[in-house]
Amino acid sequence: MTQDIQYETFTKLQQFMILGFEAVGVPTADAQICAQVLIESDKRGIDSHGVGRFKPIYIDRIEAGIQNVNTQIEVIRETKTTAVLDGGDGMGHVIGVRAMQLAIDKAKAYGMGMVAVRNSTHYGIAGYYPIMAAKNGMIGITGTNARPSIAPTFGVENMLGTNPLTIGFPTDEAFPFMIDAATSITQRGKIEHYARINKTMPYGWVIDSHGAGVTDPNVALKGLVAGTCALAPLGGIGEDLAGYKGYDYATVVEVLSAALQGGRFLHQLSGLDASGKKQPYHLGHFFMAIDINAFTEVAAFEKTAGNILRALRASKKAQGQARIYTGGEKEYLAFLERSQHGVPLNPAVRTSLIAVRDQYQIDFKFSWE
Repeated sequence: MTQDIQYETFTKLQQFMILGFEAVGVPTADAQICAQVLIESDKRGIDSHGVGRFKPIYIDRIEAGIQNVNTQIEVIRETKTTAVLDGGDGMGHVIGVRAMQLAIDKAKAYGMGMVAVRNSTHYGIAGYYPIMAAKNGMIGITGTNARPSIAPTFGVENMLGTNPLTIGFPTDEAFPFMIDAATSITQRGKIEHYARINKTMPYGWVIDSHGAGVTDPNVALKGLVAGTCALAPLGGIGEDLAGYKGYDYATVVEVLSAALQGGRFLHQLSGLDASGKKQPYHLGHFFMAIDINAFTEVAAFEKTAGNILRALRASKKAQGQARIYTGGEKEYLAFLERSQHGVPLNPAVRTSLIAVRDQYQIDFKFSWE
C-alpha cells in the first residue's frame, strides 16, 4: 500500500518553522537561522535532518527545558586564527552559523580559521556549515559529537555518538563537493525516518546487547536510549568489513569536539543526569575554514576539483549501473526535483506540524489542507 504523501514548498515550510520557533520563545533573527538550516536539509533530500525533526527534536526539547531559546555565546579563548566558544546550551543552529562565520572571517584574514564549541545542542545538518565556507571560496570542515550510539569494534555498548566528519569545497560545477556522513553505518535520524514510515531497517545497522542484528526501528530507537542497542560503526560489525575505521574516525571527532574546548564526551552526552532526569546534552562541535586563495587561485582549484569529479563519474561502471555519482551530486539533483514539486511529507510529519500549530495557535494553513 502506497503511503499517503503530501508536498509542501520550501518557502511555506520555512515560514512555518520560523513561526513555530518564535512561538516557543526563540528570537526572530535566531528563528530564521534555525529554519534556514533545517530547510536546507529538506532541499537536499536529507529527510532525516529536516522538518521531520522540527517538533520531536527542537520544539520538544525546548518544552522540556533542556535547550535554551535565548542563545548566549561566550568567547572563552581567542587568537587571530582560532577561538573557543561556549554556546550556553542555546540553539545549535545559531551557534553553528556564528562559529563557522567566525572561522571564515579568520580565514579571510589569515588563510585558515578554526573554532571549537562546547555546551551546544543539535546543530542540524552538518553539511550546512561547509557550504557556508564553499560559498566564500573556501574548504569547510566540521564535526560534532552526540549522545552515545556507536559501539566500539568488538563491543556492544553504545559509547560514541554518530559523530559526522563533514567536508565541503567549491568546484566549477553547479554544486560544491560535499561529504556529510555519520561515522556509524547509519545514524539515528535515518532510523527515526524508518520508524515514521513503518519500514523495516536493513540488517547490520544496529546490534543488540549480544551483538545480534536488529531490524525493527522502534526496537532500535528504544534500545539506543536504554543502552540495550548500539549502532555499528561505518564499515560494519567487526573487522571483516573494516568497521574499525569508522570506529576510529568517530573517536577522532569525539576528541576534537571535546578535548580542545574542555567539553563533555561519551556518556556525559546522554541527556540524562545521575538520577535519570533529562538535562541539556552539552554537545561539542568544531569548525574549520581554509582559504583556497592562500594556496592557489580559486578558479584553478575549482577547475581541478571539477575535472577530478567528472573523471570519476565518467569511469567504467559496474554491470547494470546507469551512472556513477560524486559527493553532493544526489543532493543537488534532489534540490532540482524538489524545487519543482516541493518537499514530500508523510502523515507522521504532517501530524507533528499540525500539533505545533494547534498547540501554539499559529495562524497558518498548509498547501495540502
